Amino acid sequence: MTEYKGHAQKVIVFQIQDEEYTLPVQTVGSIERMVPITRVPGARSFVKGVINLRGVVTPVIDLRERFGFEPAPETEQTRIITVTIEDMNVGLIVDAANDVLDLQDDLIEPPPEVVGTVEAAYIHGVAKMEDRLFILLNLEKVLDKEDVLELEKMYG
Repeated sequence: MTEYKGHAQKVIVFQIQDEEYTLPVQTVGSIERMVPITRVPGARSFVKGVINLRGVVTPVIDLRERFGFEPAPETEQTRIITVTIEDMNVGLIVDAANDVLDLQDDLIEPPPEVVGTVEAAYIHGVAKMEDRLFILLNLEKVLDKEDVLELEKMYG
């Protein structure tokens, strides 16, 4: 085995609809079971409200709605993945959180023009591993600066 096989990045794998997405493990704070979410008037539709996570008020967004998918009922598998964007904690509601994987950099390809129904702008790349296709999310685009500023104003 050669030493120079290429770098790998650790990623969290989660599911929305029937697609598998990844986020770099260093951006993820925790993976939580669903908890009651306090709604906030005037928030955009994909912003579900806030949760109190170990004393930190954390805004929560539904990635299904952010990506334009139909809302789905909460299940035993539904999770909130907390991430840090622009020094702010945000919870992302996903259908399930599956794995932690080492993803080899040489498996990552640029995103195709269209990936399912998720806008290419939200995608950093795609990777094929065995019989699975992973969509690498670009967190900065999923929540752009304006979204983060709006969340900070509402919850900061």
